[in-house]
Amino acid sequence: MNSTHQTMTPSLLTGVLALSAAVVGLQAAAEPDFKPIFNGQDLTGWDGNPKFWSVQDGAITGRTTPDNPTKGNTFIFWRQGLLDDFELRLRFKIVGGNSGIQYRSKDFGDWVAGGYQADFEAGERYSGILYEERMTRGIMAERGQKVVWGPDGKKQVVGTVGDSKAIQAAIKKEDWNDYTIVAQGAHLVHQINGLVAVEVTDNDPKKQIRQGVLALQLHAGPPMTVQFKDIRLKRLKLGDRKKVVLTAGTPSHGPGEHEHNAGIQLLDKCLQDHPGVLPTFYLNGWPKDPTAYDNADAILIYCDGGGGHPFIQSDHLKIIGEKVKQGAGVGCLHYAVEVPKDRGGSEFLEWIGGYFETHWSVNPHWFAEFKELPVHPVTRGVKPFGMQDEWYYHMRFQENLQGVAPILTAMPPASTLTRRDGPHSGNPAVRKAVLEDQQPQHVMWCFERPDGGRGFGFTGGHFHKNWGHDDFRKVVLNAIVWMARAEVPVEGVVSAVTPEDLQQNLDPKRR
Repeated sequence: MNSTHQTMTPSLLTGVLALSAAVVGLQAAAEPDFKPIFNGQDLTGWDGNPKFWSVQDGAITGRTTPDNPTKGNTFIFWRQGLLDDFELRLRFKIVGGNSGIQYRSKDFGDWVAGGYQADFEAGERYSGILYEERMTRGIMAERGQKVVWGPDGKKQVVGTVGDSKAIQAAIKKEDWNDYTIVAQGAHLVHQINGLVAVEVTDNDPKKQIRQGVLALQLHAGPPMTVQFKDIRLKRLKLGDRKKVVLTAGTPSHGPGEHEHNAGIQLLDKCLQDHPGVLPTFYLNGWPKDPTAYDNADAILIYCDGGGGHPFIQSDHLKIIGEKVKQGAGVGCLHYAVEVPKDRGGSEFLEWIGGYFETHWSVNPHWFAEFKELPVHPVTRGVKPFGMQDEWYYHMRFQENLQGVAPILTAMPPASTLTRRDGPHSGNPAVRKAVLEDQQPQHVMWCFERPDGGRGFGFTGGHFHKNWGHDDFRKVVLNAIVWMARAEVPVEGVVSAVTPEDLQQNLDPKRR
């Protein structure tokens, strides 16, 4: 901290903060849909070797010295999300050495990344090029080139985007410069100070990367300093597939129960190779990534509900509501179907067609037998099955099931209504009505909204081991693909889960 900071008066500090807020406000107005992913104060959301990375003068700063060199290229990672289709804008300054911006890249551990890199340096050779770090293709496009990498893995220079020397001449030495990266599908574009530096189409199916990490490079070699600030991200709508965002709640219950984080990662694994969708996931509650849902075609949440439901906190109902207005599907697993009637109830009726209403719905453990399945895209490839689970029922649905398609329906035994009174067991009048009515109960349903959007609710999922059952898992995977408006194959979404898979990513819990 310098002397100016040490002697700054409260009034002066207030003025500086107000000016900073005004600048941020003007920037946001000029760049709609861009959101900052670096707060300018500390490394919240970023992860790099503290021997080399810090925040100085409002910028992420990487520095090596003769006494503190790095043995290999080291990176600082943005840990709050992955990149798919996007536009990234930032400012950089470099003194000595070489650096770059890794995007859609792979995390090799120990602060090492590999994949697409938007290069820049203190010299005049590499700034603006597309380089493939730690992979096999090396320089994928020189500055000024328009390049296509074909399905055969061969590179073809098909034109120019500008004069290489003129682009380099516009880069300010040891000063701040603007870098913009646009990645949409196979199309990749780098710009420095408003000038297009490269334009690349990567059609090589074996080496193309559609999703990966964002990381900033500090290069091995002579001492150097590199800085990054004003880092803003805008998600772009995917044109060639549907984006599915899977959200896990925080840990709860005992081992093997409500394994939200493990369950979501298992579903993500099952969807990774399914054509037509691109899944991504966020763990432990509402995403810290401010852009998490911005280009989502479908949003799934698997979490504890009630008053602690992540969707009803802060302004989250408004955020999800905006995505629904834009056509995004919404799906809820197990406890996530429950929200308070007066805080989320009406929204869930509009988004997924039904929900668990306290003092109306019930949540018993029972063996449900699904002897007959309706004809629906979500039941494709699913065989009749039975499963012991905490199947909630007597849900609050749209009136006359308008727009609602029951998917899994079974007759609960009378014993499911014998537990003591409570908000989750139904009041005595409800229990009496259910017992007298003796109607089969819908424990999974799909919903088509009047605007064409889709949603679904699935009340099972209490026990993690149930995801190992092919039909239990397939009906949920089918529903995720369906609500994203992607094609559900005739045989349904094919996946395989081993006993070893079920043991992965379990939360540490006290018994």
